[in-house]
Amino acid sequence: MNFLKTAFIPEGQVSLVAVDYRINPVIEDKLNKMGIECIKTAKCRELYEAVDGHPDMLMLHMGGDKIIVAPNIYEQMAPQLTKKGFAVTKGATWLVRNYPGNIAYNILRMGDLVFHNLKYTDAEVIRMLEKEKATLINVSQGYTKCSVCILDSKTIITSDQKLSMTAEKFGIESLLLKPGGINLKGLNYGFIGGTSGLLSKKQIAFTGKLKGLEDSCKLIEFLGRKGFELVALCDEEPVDYGSIIPLKCS
Repeated sequence: MNFLKTAFIPEGQVSLVAVDYRINPVIEDKLNKMGIECIKTAKCRELYEAVDGHPDMLMLHMGGDKIIVAPNIYEQMAPQLTKKGFAVTKGATWLVRNYPGNIAYNILRMGDLVFHNLKYTDAEVIRMLEKEKATLINVSQGYTKCSVCILDSKTIITSDQKLSMTAEKFGIESLLLKPGGINLKGLNYGFIGGTSGLLSKKQIAFTGKLKGLEDSCKLIEFLGRKGFELVALCDEEPVDYGSIIPLKCS
């Protein structure tokens, strides 16, 4: 197994993912049958229940063996990740319940491009990104990762119009969808990024069937045109679990 060189974007077949500790057992079983091991998050008691296990809120894979974990759950998560060969860094930002105190690690990274509300980005994340000479792009959206389904370093899907327009200015193709149709218990609806994750270079997984999405036909047509295989991990409506984050691939 090899670390993903580029965060979120595998070159081969994914073999290890990070998922919410409450992931549907049907989804976990399907991933396991595909040869994919799941690392489950620890519950972060400082966050509200809907997102207290969301990996895209609690950690950020920087690419390679580097991963940053919120200090709230560092003691619980570091041993698991270290065992898998990761160099785990404790983030500088202690997460708190409400926005903007809960967005420090929810960061969209597209290769060398990084989109976030930089006023609230974790200082340790900023330090590492600047060391890598990544391009930091300030946007008003704080939850940039869960707002975006990443297909590759030049293609995304989102319901956030402003984020979509900003991404396009940097040469990224963006499919803009109407919001809704994704469950997130305790909130009105979840986000497309939070219900998805790449399982290989051309295989995108969703946590449920997409037929409930208002723009499902538009989305399915777009994925087909881009040559992606769509994998529904269960037969229910998609749930925002804070992304399925690929970490290693074959």
